[in-house]
Amino acid sequence: MRHPALEKLLILQDRDQRRLNLEAQLAAVPVEVASVEKKIAAEKTAHETARAEVQGLEVKKKSLETDIGAAEGKLAKYRTQQSQVRKNDEFQALGHEIENATKEIGDFEERELEVMFSIDEAKKKFAAAEAGLKASVTGHETRIRVLRELETALRAELTAALAALAEARAPLDAPALKLYDRVATRTRPVCAPIHDGKCGGCHLKVSSESDAAARKGDKLATCDQCGRIVWWEAV
Repeated sequence: MRHPALEKLLILQDRDQRRLNLEAQLAAVPVEVASVEKKIAAEKTAHETARAEVQGLEVKKKSLETDIGAAEGKLAKYRTQQSQVRKNDEFQALGHEIENATKEIGDFEERELEVMFSIDEAKKKFAAAEAGLKASVTGHETRIRVLRELETALRAELTAALAALAEARAPLDAPALKLYDRVATRTRPVCAPIHDGKCGGCHLKVSSESDAAARKGDKLATCDQCGRIVWWEAV
């Protein structure tokens, strides 16, 4: 037969486990919220990086346009000077400068074309990042809202669970509660059946004394291996 307090202890254990489950779920909510917020931040960073890449290339293009303008200015000046000189060596020197300026302009224009191509690619990447960001952030924000609503619901459930737990503790006498609380600080479940001479909690063989005490039920028996409160249960 079972000890009179055992049924009450099993009810307590059930409600205590419910409380633990709710606390674990509540503890997980802010962790998941932080994870979602981290994803939002990462996607915003990627978006800003794509924007900065476009802006950087635009600045580079403007710089090249300035360089081309300056080189074209030099080229025009050399051509004007060349048309005015009379000495052959001066004419040839200016011809050399014109050649260098022309090559310089060609190099700048080639680099400008490369930058313009890069800008087109960067803009495509930025547009894709922007579209993806809007969709992702909307989804992430919805997930956070759902998590916050879950958190509110879990807090309400936990309040009710704590009240039910207190109600389950009330009928138990001090020794039974003390034993339960002592075991609960070390291991769970606190109460476990004995099957085939083994504790249902640690699955180790109990002593003949513990087995006999559990069968008799005149006192709360404990597993001499793990300390759990045990009861004998026929298979």
